[in-house]
Amino acid sequence: VFPTLAQAQACVANEVYQELGQPSIFLFCPTEYCSSLCSPSPSQSCYLQTIGQELLPGIGVIWTGPKVVSQELSAVLLEEVEAVLRRCPVIWDNLYANDYDCRRVFLGPYMGRAPGLMSRLHGLLLNPNCELQANFIPIHTLGTWFQSELGSCAHPDPAGTEAVAALGDNQGAQDGSYSPQEALELALRDWVAEINQQALEPGR
Repeated sequence: VFPTLAQAQACVANEVYQELGQPSIFLFCPTEYCSSLCSPSPSQSCYLQTIGQELLPGIGVIWTGPKVVSQELSAVLLEEVEAVLRRCPVIWDNLYANDYDCRRVFLGPYMGRAPGLMSRLHGLLLNPNCELQANFIPIHTLGTWFQSELGSCAHPDPAGTEAVAALGDNQGAQDGSYSPQEALELALRDWVAEINQQALEPGR
């Protein structure tokens, strides 16, 4: 019936979206959902070009970044993806995911995301550790990053937002930008308080 996989997927997704009354949140995960799965690149992918053209504009498209588990997200990459999809992507962030290797647990701060990304995103989903309580620091520091992004949206940098040098540094207090190290310290302080509170509960 369909000449390509992309046209089939877009048609089915569009019909379901319309049948449900075009809900405000409706997400589509493409077969090529990161740069490493695109051939030869996101901007030159015939599959993504078709998805961008055929998918109704109210449907959000999920993207994980350069790889399935992306250590860094840059504004340049998101601009390329936005252009081919004709919409800002919804980032499905696998930075902390450990379902592929449960011997590993990721407890570090949210980092590797260039400042000023919020304006280029339709949304962000965090794929956490499988172990519930191991996600205190990831979620807490994500909240701190989000607050700093809200501040940068209110006061945009006229020189641009591709300050990749700030991705993993521990500056931030002086200029109000996100500091992974400071975010980690805040999270640890609150986590210790939470642990101490739980220890005082009857039966603990």
